[in-house]
Amino acid sequence: MRADGRKNDELRQIKFTKNYTKHALGSVLVEFGDTKVLVCANIENTIPKWMDKDSERGWLSAEYSLLPQSTSTRCQRERTKISGRTQEIQRLIGRSMRACIDLKKIKGMTFIIDADVIQADGGTRTASICGAFVALKDMVDKLLDVGTLNQNPIIEPIGAISAGIVDNSVMVDLCYSEDSNAQVDSNIVLTKSGKIIEFQTTAEGTPFEKSQLDEIYNFANQAIQKIISLY
Repeated sequence: MRADGRKNDELRQIKFTKNYTKHALGSVLVEFGDTKVLVCANIENTIPKWMDKDSERGWLSAEYSLLPQSTSTRCQRERTKISGRTQEIQRLIGRSMRACIDLKKIKGMTFIIDADVIQADGGTRTASICGAFVALKDMVDKLLDVGTLNQNPIIEPIGAISAGIVDNSVMVDLCYSEDSNAQVDSNIVLTKSGKIIEFQTTAEGTPFEKSQLDEIYNFANQAIQKIISLY
């Protein structure tokens, strides 16, 4: 048993509150235990300047931020320069979401994902990815209804979860106290069919066995399938 009474392969309580904001085409408040992230999805009828203006595909970008009082110690707003951590997470969210859509079906458009952490207790980046898919799907459904899109660009659902090895035991969906003491830290993003988009796994100290890596994947895959069933 863990500190909060969960089994090692058990998720925290998860909740998706859709249409959480008025103006975004897609929005959701995603909650993984005490981690709460507001994710919004919107569209711009243009593509980034670095792309060829005659490109046959569109684009998807993501932004991520921790609100100042989302952590136990107030964090500064990143007004003029974002940190390396924020940049890494934004790129992770963007890569994950681009892997689940056909960019050729959104030619001339840019989908924008905004993930703002309201309260952090571990797993904010993976919760952001789950929320991003929910917000994206709601936005796509609306765009299909009004004819802005004439075909669905979503290939298949994706999900994400944190995992790791704590006190020599593989655990999934780590809260902050577990994550901060983990000997191995993982962030996994998978498709509904079990294909790997991201499998970030790092030993913080002692190297780990391949059998433990396999166990991390199995725990993560089971957890992600449960999360996807809640969308």
